[in-house]
Amino acid sequence: MTDLLVLFTALGAATVGGVFFAFSSFVMRALAQLPAAQGVAAMQRINVVVINPWFMGAFMCTLLLSIACVVVACLLWSAPRSAWLLAAGLLYAVGTFGVTMVFNVPRNDRLARLDAASAEAAVYWPVYVREWIFWNHVRTAAGLASAVCAILVWTR
Repeated sequence: MTDLLVLFTALGAATVGGVFFAFSSFVMRALAQLPAAQGVAAMQRINVVVINPWFMGAFMCTLLLSIACVVVACLLWSAPRSAWLLAAGLLYAVGTFGVTMVFNVPRNDRLARLDAASAEAAVYWPVYVREWIFWNHVRTAAGLASAVCAILVWTR
């Protein structure tokens, strides 16, 4: 049972971290190079379309798995793999999910309220891109680090 928990946590964290990596490495750079109205409109659509069963399933199921990792690690704390399991769970739950909810989602919500063609959107767009990418780098690193820690549970 623990092996399946670790496997699916690693796969989920790597998948979500990979999606965020794509945004950090090229998606946001491409959107930032568009005129503000087009970049804002595109990101507004992305923020709507991302709420789908495939992505949200991976994102939320991995959260549940990461919480289970924390619980199992605490219950089996004397086991040699518990620290890696705890790290995998916390990195995803706090660093990926938590950062998303506290830092990226509020920026997305603010962007959603703007008319893409407005002067206000044009002023906010570069601020949004800079701040959103910073926090996206954090959640990308946390997701991928979570996957690595889950993998290390098997190697220790």
